[in-house]
Amino acid sequence: MQSRLRVQGHPVQPMLVTFPYGLFVCATIFDFADVAGGPAFLGEVGYWTAVAALVAAAMTTVAGMVDLWDVPPDRTRRTAISFNLVNAGMAGLFLLSCLVRADATNRGATPVLLVTEVLALAVGGLGVHLGARLMRHFEVGRAEATNFDALRGVDARTVEVVRPRP
Repeated sequence: MQSRLRVQGHPVQPMLVTFPYGLFVCATIFDFADVAGGPAFLGEVGYWTAVAALVAAAMTTVAGMVDLWDVPPDRTRRTAISFNLVNAGMAGLFLLSCLVRADATNRGATPVLLVTEVLALAVGGLGVHLGARLMRHFEVGRAEATNFDALRGVDARTVEVVRPRP
């Protein structure tokens, strides 16, 4: 089975999922530095990094839901649904953190919010495990070219939305 949303034959959702994960990790690092006594602006940077991660998570969720339409109703579908729910749980915990900080004057983190963010990253670790399981399932038998010859024959149509083959 192939993903419905592809760029150059590669599924879009696994490419997008790296952005919220990376931004959530960066937000937590900034907040840790703020709580540990760093300059006050680090809490503000952590807040806005988490907001950017939430936007990226929303786009990733849309791509994941489009791909979910074509997943056969078996163990793989349960894994895909679990993957999306775990990612939504991680984003929900960060959303809670952002909502608590939204009205603060400097939007700095507190130790309790930092613990919430670390818990969200632990939940996200489960999401990474489930995502890796899905990629192993969907990419069975796919061989990638490992040199620049793979770029030959690339036409102007790089983004495609198609009905996957059964």
